[in-house]
Amino acid sequence: MKLKHVVKSQQFSRELLEELFALADTIRSNPKLYANTLVGKVMATLFYEPSTRTRLSFETAMLRLGGAVVGTENAGEFSSAAKGESLADTIRVVSSYADVVVLRHKEEGAAQVASALSKVPVINAGDGRGQHPTQSLIDLYTLYREFGHVDGLKIAFVGDLANGRTVRSLAYLCAKFKDISFVFVSPPNLAICSDIKEYLTKKGIKFVEDNDFARVAPTVDVIYMTRIQKERMDAANYEMSKGKYVINEGNLNLMKPTARILHPLPHVEEISLSIETENNDARVAYFRQVENGLYARMALLYHLLN
Repeated sequence: MKLKHVVKSQQFSRELLEELFALADTIRSNPKLYANTLVGKVMATLFYEPSTRTRLSFETAMLRLGGAVVGTENAGEFSSAAKGESLADTIRVVSSYADVVVLRHKEEGAAQVASALSKVPVINAGDGRGQHPTQSLIDLYTLYREFGHVDGLKIAFVGDLANGRTVRSLAYLCAKFKDISFVFVSPPNLAICSDIKEYLTKKGIKFVEDNDFARVAPTVDVIYMTRIQKERMDAANYEMSKGKYVINEGNLNLMKPTARILHPLPHVEEISLSIETENNDARVAYFRQVENGLYARMALLYHLLN
């Protein structure tokens, strides 16, 4: 299977995921072999929302494959969007200059619109409350690296599940694996949306909702922690939710010794661990997750462009 665009997690088959993971491992072990595979190719990055890891890892991935990068980290202000140009027109223009477009946008569905108009592959780097398919690719690759498998894992999603596009994307992707199960832990006002629950039910994926983190922590293989997204809610909802679920030195020890903590980052008040613990406790996997992002995105760009 060859992808033309990457708009949502459901596009990935299990076979393609396993192919990309194997390719990412090969690139990691022998990066020089792939150093010039995308020479002459240009990637355009259009980011209408802030980003550190996603933008820099995509740009680094393209450069390490021998390609070039053009774009802006604040397209809303430093592009013709500031003059009123539509996303549709911007994509028509930019896809004439580049071989692939990486788009982050504040509006859900923006990547779908862009893919319908672009002359070249479009990669969704996050669209509002919608999806973030390459983050879920990284998350799944991290599970594969940490456990050696994804089948049979029990995953707790914790935090802002209503606004978390990474949670949505990873739930869709994990549903392609066997005997996997989920626990959704959130404040009542930020519970997982009904469309995800309907999808999981249709796919026969077991899940429960719980509001007691201490009860859930000892029972799962993975805690996928997320921040409360202040920028996507009013002040009342934020005050109701902030600080509700926090991983700290005390409740870390409720987790299995073999369990792992993932987080799409940035993390703020929902993780309160010392630097020493983050560096030395094997259960803390989110910085390894960041490193995995480079190789997963290198593999994806190679797949789309080579």
